[in-house]
Amino acid sequence: MENGLTNAQWFLLIGGLLIAMGFTSSTLKRLPVTSAIIYLAVGMIVGPTVLHLFHFNPLKESALLEVLTEAAVLISLYAAGVKMPVPVSLPRWRTPILLAFASMTVTVGLVAAFAHYVLGLPLGAAVLLGAIVAPTDPVLATDVQIRHPGDRDRLRFTLTCEAGMNDGSAFPFVMLGLGLLGLHELGEFGLRWALVDVLWATAAGIAIGVGCGVALAHIARRLRGKDATHGLMDDFLGLGLIGVVYGLSVLVSAWGFLAVFFSAVALRQAEKRLSGAAPDAPERLQTAESASAGRPALARRTPAPTVSQGSLVFKEHLERLSELMLILLIGGTLFVDSWSWRAVGLAFFLFAVARPVSVLIGLLGTRAPWTIRSLSGWFGVRGIGSLYYLMFAIQHGLPQPIALELIHMTLIVVTLSIVCHGVSVKPLMERFWPARPLATH
Repeated sequence: MENGLTNAQWFLLIGGLLIAMGFTSSTLKRLPVTSAIIYLAVGMIVGPTVLHLFHFNPLKESALLEVLTEAAVLISLYAAGVKMPVPVSLPRWRTPILLAFASMTVTVGLVAAFAHYVLGLPLGAAVLLGAIVAPTDPVLATDVQIRHPGDRDRLRFTLTCEAGMNDGSAFPFVMLGLGLLGLHELGEFGLRWALVDVLWATAAGIAIGVGCGVALAHIARRLRGKDATHGLMDDFLGLGLIGVVYGLSVLVSAWGFLAVFFSAVALRQAEKRLSGAAPDAPERLQTAESASAGRPALARRTPAPTVSQGSLVFKEHLERLSELMLILLIGGTLFVDSWSWRAVGLAFFLFAVARPVSVLIGLLGTRAPWTIRSLSGWFGVRGIGSLYYLMFAIQHGLPQPIALELIHMTLIVVTLSIVCHGVSVKPLMERFWPARPLATH
């Protein structure tokens, strides 16, 4: 960091912000703003936009930011997977699967075309930029995501499930962009990319995630026994599952984000089966929201403790802390002259054209209601995941001129997404989307 605050000043800033958010959480829920908007505003005030007390340079700190964003996304993916209310089945998961794979591919293509033909970026950089900003974010989209495993709202399920999967499905296009820039081996006619980066990495990631999640559920159930007398550290088990699954995936060149999400889904659904609960039985685990409100989250208590139940609150708190830190840093990257017409134009092309069009194309031929299509087309929140892909590319040798251009574009896209989607989410959800349950068949 440049012109950095002292350690004492950082402690005062973050501590004061945490106290303020803790005392005003109920008030904030009634206001048409999200916590991310507040963190961003504070970061811009203390950053170079206003007071210039510090400046965070993403290019110089790319290695650090890659690790921070990687950890934040992994924790968020685990929390999202654990809260999936129904097991994987094509009838229920068809819409989010199409959004995560088909619509995201269309988004990459549209953004790449805009960046290449309108903004004048090289083809490889344009594809890479499309891959960076195409996937929706599991960290910042709290207000439009599943709140707990008993939340069966159809729109929330669709957006949460999509965000959980497209953080992995974006990676092949990141590698394609790097390959077109000469930074990754694509093979003759792109054959290696298609076989390894698309087919193998995707299938292996899902298989590793499901296998590890199911295995942990069985081991924990066996150790605890039916009387639940064997104590386990569920927080450690949850973090351990993330680490093992992600590490194995990286070792075998599989997509770790996809693996972690499906490991959490498999863990929760396997625990439900082992407990004797019906797959569609209503449930509600304790979450950070219900815990902080001091109210029980279960109408009928779960018969025995589970890893997913015990680790969820801790993961949600980690997710909130990582959101605070990373959004503060984003605010601390922006200067007044960061707001170029090129970057703002890209953001609005993504929000108003690429995302809605890709959703409509991806869901052609499905029975998804038009309300789902229109709201999903707008609520494609971009955030921490996009920063991770960008830092990943920089660490893989992205030339500095291209890196600076993509940093500029990505930061403005993420900032405008935080503001535009954050301001609109509560009014639109309240007006156009009363809670609607998932279908039972």
